[in-house]
Amino acid sequence: MTEAIAAANAAWILAAFAAVSLMVPGLAMFYGGMVSIKNTLNMAMMTFGAFAVVGVLWIIFGYSAVLGDSLGGIGLLGDPLEFFGSSQLLTAPAEPALPPALVSGFQMLFACITVALISGAVADRMKFGAWMLFAGVWATLVYFPVAHWVFAFDSADGSVVGGWIANNLKAIDFAGGTAVHVNAGIAALALVLVLGKRSVFPNAPRPHNLPLTVLGAGILFFGWFGFNGGSALAAGNSASVVILNTVAAAAAGICAWLLVEKFREGRSTSLGAASGLIAALVGITPACGAVAPIGALAIGAICGAVCCFAVSLKYRFGVDDSLDVVGIHLVGGILGTVLIGLLADPDAPNAAAGLFYGGGVDVLWRQTVAVLAVFAYTFVVTLLIATVIGKTMGLRVTEEHELEGLDTATHGESAYIMETVVIASKVTTPEEAVEAAETITASAARAGVAE
Repeated sequence: MTEAIAAANAAWILAAFAAVSLMVPGLAMFYGGMVSIKNTLNMAMMTFGAFAVVGVLWIIFGYSAVLGDSLGGIGLLGDPLEFFGSSQLLTAPAEPALPPALVSGFQMLFACITVALISGAVADRMKFGAWMLFAGVWATLVYFPVAHWVFAFDSADGSVVGGWIANNLKAIDFAGGTAVHVNAGIAALALVLVLGKRSVFPNAPRPHNLPLTVLGAGILFFGWFGFNGGSALAAGNSASVVILNTVAAAAAGICAWLLVEKFREGRSTSLGAASGLIAALVGITPACGAVAPIGALAIGAICGAVCCFAVSLKYRFGVDDSLDVVGIHLVGGILGTVLIGLLADPDAPNAAAGLFYGGGVDVLWRQTVAVLAVFAYTFVVTLLIATVIGKTMGLRVTEEHELEGLDTATHGESAYIMETVVIASKVTTPEEAVEAAETITASAARAGVAE
C-alpha cells in the first residue's frame, strides 16, 4: 500500500510538472500579445532565454543551492556543491517517496518562470544579451537564496537544515508568493529604475494581439493548477483543496477587475479579464493551502480590485513598468502573503489560524516579516546587478533599434508579414478585398510563405 501511494504521488507530480512546463509558452504568448507588433518575438525570446539559462544553472548548482543542506546551518543558502551537477539525483530513494529527480525538475520550472516574469517590465528596450546575463546572475544571487529561505524545510531527523523563513520564522508560503511573485515584482521595479523609460512613455503602444494575450492567460491558468496543486507534493486532500481555492480565487479576481474597470472607465475589457485572472492567481499562490474557499474568493477579489488600481500608478510615479509586473506580481504577491495572517483557516491544509479565525496576530506578523525581508534583499541586490551590467556591457538598445523594433533589430525576424497587416487593415469594400487578396498572395510569395 505504501508503494502504491508513493507511485500515485509521483504520478501526480509528473502531471503537475507537465502542466507547469506549459507556463513557459503561456507566458511568452501572454506577454507577446501585449507588446507592439514589432516586439512580439523578442518577448518570446526573453521568456525562453530565461528558461534556458536558469535551467542550465539549476542542473549545475541551483538545486543544491536551493534544497541542499544550509551552509553553516543558518538558513541563508544551501550548499551549492552538495549536489553539484545533479548526478546524485539518479538514485531512487531508499524507501517509497518522491524521486529527488522529480522534485528537482518541478522546482526548476519555478526558478525559470520567476526569472521570466521580470522580462515583462523591460519590454521594448533591453538588450537581449544583457537580459540573458541578468537572468543568470539574478537567479544565482537572488532567486536561489530566497527560494532556499522559503522552500527548503528541515529534514525530519534534523540531518538537513533548510531556510530561515520556512523553519525559523515559520511564515506560510504554499507555492511561492514571496519566492516567486514578490521576488520577481520587486526585481522588476529595481531593474526598471536602472534601465529607464521607453522613448514613447507614457504613450506606450497598445497591445497588438489581445486574443494571443487571452490565450496565454488561459494556458497560464492551466499551468497554475500544477504550480499550486503540485506544491502539495502528494495526490490527496491537500492538493484538492489547493486546486479548489485556486479556481475560486481566479473567478473572483476576474469579476473584481472588470467591475473596477467598468466604474472607472465605463467598460470592461478582455485585457482586464486576463489581468484580473493573473492578479488573483498571484494572490492565491501563497495562500492556497491556508484558507477556506470563501477566503480564496476574498483574496481573489481583493487582488483583482487593488491590482487594477495599482497598474495605473506607474504613470503617476513615472516608472515605465511596461507590462505591469510590479502592479500585478509585486502588489498581488504582497496582498496574498499578508492576507494569510487575516484569513488563514485552521481546518485548511496549513492548519494555521489567522486573525479573523481566532489566531491573533501571530501569523500576520510572520507573513509581514517574510515579505519585508524578501523585498529588501531582492531590491538591493537587483539594483546592484543592474547597475553593474549597465555600466559594463550596457542594458539598453539604441534609440534607433528601439524605434525599429527588437524583432528585426535584434533577432532579424518578424512575427508578421507587415505589408499584409497594413493592406488588410485598409479593406472596406468587396472590390478592395479582391485586390488586397492578390497583393497579399504576392507578398507572401516574396516572403517564402505558402499561398
